[in-house]
Amino acid sequence: MCDDAGMATRPAHFVQTSDDTFEPTALAQSHWGDDHLNGPAVVGLAASVLDEVHGDPSFTPARLTVDLFKAARGVPTTAVTRVIRDGRRVRNVECELLQDGAAVARAILVQYRSSEAPRGEEWSRTVEFVPPPDVDDSLHIYVGCDDVGWTNAIAEHQNAARKRCLNRSIDAVEGRANSPLTNAAAAAEGTSLVTNLGTAGVGYINGDLTVALARLPRTHWIGVQADSHWTADGISVGTATLFDDAGPFGTGVVTAVSNPAAQIDFGHDPFPDRTR
Repeated sequence: MCDDAGMATRPAHFVQTSDDTFEPTALAQSHWGDDHLNGPAVVGLAASVLDEVHGDPSFTPARLTVDLFKAARGVPTTAVTRVIRDGRRVRNVECELLQDGAAVARAILVQYRSSEAPRGEEWSRTVEFVPPPDVDDSLHIYVGCDDVGWTNAIAEHQNAARKRCLNRSIDAVEGRANSPLTNAAAAAEGTSLVTNLGTAGVGYINGDLTVALARLPRTHWIGVQADSHWTADGISVGTATLFDDAGPFGTGVVTAVSNPAAQIDFGHDPFPDRTR
């Protein structure tokens, strides 16, 4: 049975005010500026809307690509969806997020019909993700690196070591528990954090996120572990592997552009209460 009162008291990034309009909450604000929505809020909303409107249990979400066109603000946000292609084995659907009539983000979801695996065996890389020893379900994020281990303070990981995080995403929309796809998308946005966090904080702002999924996550807590980070001429490319309790299940990819004027030094963060 759904506990409506309990759902209403759960933290959320948006409140739905009409069929296609969502009002950002204070929890959706980011570290980049006074009125700047965070990445997990934006990609989580797009994933939630796509899953709610176009989800099909006979298809598996395999790739979600979200282009972040401009900074989303704390104003009413309209979600417009459409079916691009509805095939027998492949479905492509789109969600555009609009603020004041202008597009701030566009997401395309690729869904494949679930089926049996082909014959034979293939190469697969062996990877390991070791979570914190004691995970507190009242929290939403742990951050770790090879030099320090696990803590709850991002500032303690401003170094050049390999990084990882463990996320329990808050609901994208008030009163609607996150679907596994929404949880995967919101957590995967942490790819930017674990690849772009350096000795002086985060100086690259990502303009997109791609989440590639072999399967959906089976747990609310999702691990994101940096795999690669390449930079040149103010452009960054980062990849990370996504984990749940059963092991790796997907990959996050972000491209980002240098943003030194608004670089986030978590040791001197003007918005410390926005880490969640």
